[in-house]
Amino acid sequence: MMVVDQLKGRDFLCLSDYTKDEILYLLDLAAKLKEEQKQGILHPHLAGKTLGMIFDKASTRTRVSFEVGMYQLGGMAMFMSGRDLQIGRGEPIPDTARVLSRYLDGIMIRTFSDKMVKELADYASIPIINGLTDMQHPCQVMADFQTIIEHKGRLEGLKLAYVGDGNNMTHSLMIGAAKVGMDVAVASPEGYMPDAGVTEMTRKFAEETGVHVLVTNDPAEAVAGADIVYTDVWASMGQEAEQQERLQKFAGFEVNEALMRKAKPDAIFMHCLPAHRGEEVSAEVIDGPRSVVFDQSENRLHAQKAILVALMK
Repeated sequence: MMVVDQLKGRDFLCLSDYTKDEILYLLDLAAKLKEEQKQGILHPHLAGKTLGMIFDKASTRTRVSFEVGMYQLGGMAMFMSGRDLQIGRGEPIPDTARVLSRYLDGIMIRTFSDKMVKELADYASIPIINGLTDMQHPCQVMADFQTIIEHKGRLEGLKLAYVGDGNNMTHSLMIGAAKVGMDVAVASPEGYMPDAGVTEMTRKFAEETGVHVLVTNDPAEAVAGADIVYTDVWASMGQEAEQQERLQKFAGFEVNEALMRKAKPDAIFMHCLPAHRGEEVSAEVIDGPRSVVFDQSENRLHAQKAILVALMK
């Protein structure tokens, strides 16, 4: 069976569900769609189709990129606030999944609970796309990988270093990197390390692809010799009350010029945004010549269009 046939109708919940070949196929498709869009070539692959977008968390990049992506593909995106739906409140998730499957061609959901997204996928007969949960952020990683290929020409054989909170971004980067053949090193403070189950899963995938995985409390150790240095905010949505405590615990984890000097001379800096200059990253790094953060943001549009086409066409 061809890769394109393997993807039709699938869910996109976690990169662990996808093979290396499937991930690379999606990235090739994203590059093709981006090139076509830049040339003004129309590609109405999803004409007449509708994507439902459920948001329990605020969003800039996710909402705009999915909505514009569906428009460019000839379809329509429908915004649905979690506050406006009966899902998980007056109506069981399985019932909501079955009802929405009768109206829509796909659902993208950005919420807190991984379990809720999986339950929605279990009962829906249409593709479910994870736009972010507390545990995973797979669409962002696809945009990140597209950006790395644009700047480095490849994924395999590179080293990605992540410095900061062991959060949903970390989890998806770890899993994705190990899947595609990238060494991955994570540095987080004690008490804020990546989920142990995700680390174990990453090491399993790393054995299959022959890459190295490092999880440490030392940012300098993680960044040493890295091709890519990545960070994220120290307090994610829903953690605002912990902001002051986290500022203390994460002291020494700022990605600044001194830390970047431990990476390769041609290393790039990445951040999924929004960013807090002077906390997880210095202004001179994120606004400097090695930063590719706005390329990442743009590629959310193209990477997600590839996912939409592959799953919903």
